[in-house]
Amino acid sequence: MRGSDLINAVLPDELILEIFRHVDSKPSRDACSLVCKRWLSLECLSRDTIRIGASAAPGNLVNLLSRRYPNTRYIFIDERLSISLPVKYIKRRRTNRDGSDQSTSGDDVMGTNSLSDAGLAAVGESFLKLENLSLIWCSSITDVGLRSFAEKCRPLKSLDLQGCYIGDGGLTAVAECCKFLQDLNLRFCEGLTDAGLVPVAVTCGRNLKSLGVAACAKITDLSLEAVGSHCRSLESLSLDSEIIHNKGLVAVAKGCSMLKALKLQCLNVTDDALQAVGVFCLSLETLALYSFQKFTDRSLYAIGKRCKKLKNLTLSDCYFLSNKGLDSVAVGCSGLTHIELNGCHNIGTDGLKSIGKNCVQLSELALLYCQRIENDGLSEIGKGCKYLQALHLVDCSGIGDESICSIARGCKNLRKLHIRRCYEVGNKGIIAIGQNCKFLTDLSLRFCDRIGDEALISIGQGCSLHHLNVSGCHQIRDAGIIAIARGSPQLSYLDVSVLQNLRDNAIMELGEGCPLLKDIVISHCRQITDTGVSYLARKCAFLESCHMVYCPGITEVGVATIVTTCTRIKKILVEKWKVSARTERRAGSIINYLCVDL
Repeated sequence: MRGSDLINAVLPDELILEIFRHVDSKPSRDACSLVCKRWLSLECLSRDTIRIGASAAPGNLVNLLSRRYPNTRYIFIDERLSISLPVKYIKRRRTNRDGSDQSTSGDDVMGTNSLSDAGLAAVGESFLKLENLSLIWCSSITDVGLRSFAEKCRPLKSLDLQGCYIGDGGLTAVAECCKFLQDLNLRFCEGLTDAGLVPVAVTCGRNLKSLGVAACAKITDLSLEAVGSHCRSLESLSLDSEIIHNKGLVAVAKGCSMLKALKLQCLNVTDDALQAVGVFCLSLETLALYSFQKFTDRSLYAIGKRCKKLKNLTLSDCYFLSNKGLDSVAVGCSGLTHIELNGCHNIGTDGLKSIGKNCVQLSELALLYCQRIENDGLSEIGKGCKYLQALHLVDCSGIGDESICSIARGCKNLRKLHIRRCYEVGNKGIIAIGQNCKFLTDLSLRFCDRIGDEALISIGQGCSLHHLNVSGCHQIRDAGIIAIARGSPQLSYLDVSVLQNLRDNAIMELGEGCPLLKDIVISHCRQITDTGVSYLARKCAFLESCHMVYCPGITEVGVATIVTTCTRIKKILVEKWKVSARTERRAGSIINYLCVDL
């Protein structure tokens, strides 16, 4: 019967709450809360995660959210983000009779745009079920606030203090109060020393599973020795330091035999430390080595010999590793699924051939700035790694159409292909991808100047893309983009910047064929005019961002049309002189300008 409420009449609160817990999308949950007052109340009770950015009164915002979402367990406070606070919660000032100012709401101790110690204390006091707290670049937090929070939130399991200016006193308080701590991130906490980290290792070591330390210049091997002695359950260690030496890392390897993930950027660590990892950490699944200038193939021999569970390998700027070292890992760790090689100039074709022959479960491969890898190496991947789903190629001058065709024929499950500045890749290779890789949804071909319309026509006929970036592929014209528009109705992201020959016809076809488009970049497209963008704005109701700088055919009329027509628009990038005063008043908060007008 029209007007009757069958759902609320039949379903109890417990069942509706369970349904809400299975709604993962935040927009969907927000929509549910607008149905009726009962659903609003229940949705607030079911929400366990909130994110807070910089606001005019972050302390007041904490109090507001704690009342609305009492069952929150995960809080992320990132002051790099910007949010708006309802006017009634912003601190206002009024003038007394004597002419002095008086605050009418809030607390002067709370900073204007940063979470203060008082605000952090309010987090601990208000969110009684809090388990995970992330404080990203909260510059006003001090040891006093962290101690007050720790005393109120003893069940805390995860703490992220990235970029916070806290010292040993605050971290010691966490160690004393939060004995169930499992995850701790101390990246860019420059005020910390061993005096702060050692008590955490000693007191929380039984439960600690993940530790991240970066740019903490006063934390030495002493802290890592404490971790090795007390943190027997440690599973993940991320370490970026110029003063850590072999002694500390060897202690971790010997004491933390359950280690599964190790990410290192330590200039003074040598083969001896990584050999210890290979000997003692037999459960290792993820290994990432960045900017190592003292590692040689001896390290990879040790890993390949005993770390049989290794799944993810990243080698970045490790100049002394060669094909022999990579071969030893490929043979010994045949279960590898993710491999990234970045700037390892002594690793070439033979190393990649070994990966193709031995690592048949490989699902993602990234080759960045690998000048010594040629077609034969990548072709072997196509022959041996049929489960490959993602391939990233950046500045690999030896890779061309021959190897891309091999990938297309052998890796039919490919879903993501990103190629940038690989100038030997042309139409032939991408046509083969379109003919064979029917599951491809994400394609990026940035500044590949041998790729033209023929390639995109093949993609449009064979694949239904969600994401396409052809920035700088100057041979692409209207025909290629029109083929994509007609073959990819699910397209949500498109970057066609620097396509000098693209015209309004292609943009209008996108409006007709891609109604779900959310983000578009048309900067430096000199032949696109107000006609094209106005048609796109009318047809793409979900458009959220549009970048259109250096488009001489787009005037303030086109900009105004985007603003007035696209009700969901969140960001526009354009030259300032193209924005009228009226448009500025209407949508100034979502318009971004170039730093300089050229």
